[in-house]
Amino acid sequence: MKNKENINGKTLIDLGFTPDSWFKVAIEHINSNQLEEDEIKDYLKQFKSKPMIPLHKEPIPYAVNLKAENELEAINVGQVIATMDEVMKTPTVVSGSIMPDACPTSAIGTIPVGGVVVAKNAIHPGMHSADICCSVMLTDFGKADPKTIMDAAYDSTHFGPGGRDRNNQYMFPTELLEAFKGNRFLKDDHFIQVARKHLGTQGDGNHFLFVGKSKKTGNTMMITHHGSRGVGARLFTKGMKIAEKFRKKLSPETLKQNAWIPFDTEEGKEYWDALQIVRQWTKENHIAIHNETARKADVKIENRFWNEHNFVFKDDDLFYHAKGATPLNEKFMPDITGPRLIPLNMGEPVLIVEGESTTSNLGFAPHGAGRNVSRTKHKKSKGDKPIEEIFAEETQGLDIRFFSKEIDISELPSAYKSADMVRNQMEEFGLGKVIDEVMPYGSIMAGDYEKNAPWKIRKRLKMEREKLKIKS
Repeated sequence: MKNKENINGKTLIDLGFTPDSWFKVAIEHINSNQLEEDEIKDYLKQFKSKPMIPLHKEPIPYAVNLKAENELEAINVGQVIATMDEVMKTPTVVSGSIMPDACPTSAIGTIPVGGVVVAKNAIHPGMHSADICCSVMLTDFGKADPKTIMDAAYDSTHFGPGGRDRNNQYMFPTELLEAFKGNRFLKDDHFIQVARKHLGTQGDGNHFLFVGKSKKTGNTMMITHHGSRGVGARLFTKGMKIAEKFRKKLSPETLKQNAWIPFDTEEGKEYWDALQIVRQWTKENHIAIHNETARKADVKIENRFWNEHNFVFKDDDLFYHAKGATPLNEKFMPDITGPRLIPLNMGEPVLIVEGESTTSNLGFAPHGAGRNVSRTKHKKSKGDKPIEEIFAEETQGLDIRFFSKEIDISELPSAYKSADMVRNQMEEFGLGKVIDEVMPYGSIMAGDYEKNAPWKIRKRLKMEREKLKIKS
């Protein structure tokens, strides 16, 4: 007997299905074809939920390319391994590695900084984090005067929150704009407006502009370090929401921060394309600052190369999630033009490296020096010592400028792991060979921009007014 009455969503729910995006298509198909009861059941089999994917019972084995050399480092290593063990229980994961600069971030089970996690047919937004495509670019300015480059760079870059006003924005490449408009994740007007405003900006935190001289050639070189700014942060938010929908359907046991988007879905392919567009935007962001510096300094560019260290790299159906790890293998970088860059801290050289893939490094090297303690703990460790005194001791002989005009001691050299330790362990574990070093002349960073942020000034004024009222 034919299905004489049209079915609706309640019919499907009564049959044991949870409301989903396919309901509309199924209802329309069943009603338009007037399927019989047995035909309806047969048709609906394709929508039956697949068995939930369980976590790995034990962590998938991974390489540990670091060791503790003091008590503080031992605590850090223990925390890194504890969180990586949980990450490696994620169902999609097939291998992983941690670097000498590794340090934990956020809740346990979150990929640590300095971690590499390889997943099969899956993109994990939480494993590339909001700072998508955090990267470094080097421009060789030949025999230019370092101070000339520093001055020109200071006038060309922008640190701190927000972006550039309309009168101070860099040209947005037409081809890149069309790519944004053609992607489902990036095409809304607000997203594109942010992309325009943030081009030529570097943000805050550990992002920097570094000027120094090549140990090998004596040439003056400039290195910038930053990610995709508000552009990447917005894509990350969208990616995490989609990954969460898949997590609820596929693997509710998986930690929320490790949710994934299957690559063999429409969402997966569109998200992958969006990541590549954001990667190109980030590269253009570096280029805009470097080219404007060259123009202002009136110098010739002799060479340039770059690499990301916070991204997802694809090799067939494997996705290498590098959360603060420098790709050594050329297969990960389609536009490779030179060696890789590993910055340590403002008082140490930026390392120029090359290297080979091994079963231990999975084709990656460290991305920097990392931290053993948080910014807050580091600041507390300095006690009541004046900030100016700390700054003078740690930056002697260097031209260090903070864009906000306020010193941030959590970015001074002592806030980071020992640069010598990182270099020694790079050599010990086969994590890249140093072929040159950019010896430091100076750096520009955001500094403590919150100290005199508008909202803090308003709060201080309010407190002062309240004190005056109490006195009167």
